[in-house]
Amino acid sequence: MFVIFGASGKVGRATAVALRNAGRPVRAVVRSARQGEALARIGCEIAIADLTDPASVASAIKGATAVQMLCPVPVGDVDPAFTMERMIDVAADALRANPPSAVLALSDYGAELDRGTGLTRLFHLLEERLKPLATHLTLLRSPEHAQNWAAMLPVMLATGRLPSLHYPLDRAFATVATQDVGALAAQLLLDGPSANTPRIVSVEGPRRVSLIDVARAFSAVVGREIVADAVPRTAWSPMLQRAGLSANHVQLLTELYDAVNAGQIDVEKGVSEQRFGKTELHDVFASLLATHMSSS
Repeated sequence: MFVIFGASGKVGRATAVALRNAGRPVRAVVRSARQGEALARIGCEIAIADLTDPASVASAIKGATAVQMLCPVPVGDVDPAFTMERMIDVAADALRANPPSAVLALSDYGAELDRGTGLTRLFHLLEERLKPLATHLTLLRSPEHAQNWAAMLPVMLATGRLPSLHYPLDRAFATVATQDVGALAAQLLLDGPSANTPRIVSVEGPRRVSLIDVARAFSAVVGREIVADAVPRTAWSPMLQRAGLSANHVQLLTELYDAVNAGQIDVEKGVSEQRFGKTELHDVFASLLATHMSSS
């Protein structure tokens, strides 16, 4: 049984679909029955669990041969670091008490760094808690997901501008489509045990892009010019707080993008395997626009 946490999310759903297409049994772990409806239709067993609740997590992994673990950043939380650390503790304790043959953890570029990386430091904690497990462990690291730009669509369509924390405008950075992460995760789970544990794999898109490239890709999709706009650092906090993020979350993002813009977040050279997805930004953005227009 392949147990997929966060199965209703973009990455988890892609993994679940790929495993079902390969004829493998999948238990999709979601937060509510409604989230599991589409997964049940493709033949997944559904488990309801709260990652801060030890009993539900322990129940979800019972009988698993392999587990894909996602501890998501709780976006609406007053103190997302505290809550995510609780999720990590619960997940690690459950997996230690009942270790499956294999665990794949979804992690971040830069997770090898133990300080100064904001949100990414939490993925460092995740990796460190999972490394002692008596199992074949794979750490699948990815950079920011291309689908995250969906949050900026209303602003771009209204103003013709793409505000971002990336700086300078022409600095290339890694990004990846969620479906490529999920598909690779399924492949790694199906590969079976590796000689190295933990096995560290990094995945990004077919090429690195700058904020200017992102704006050009959106321009091509929406049919009008979108101008890249690097937000001054002094304006980061007010902009993020207006978007509804807590002060603690804003601090984590500020530390992260300071590290990203300083070039500190990247593939761990000489340690990580590197893979590349095939999905282009244009294709991701076309899908995002179609979804946005259908829901407007």
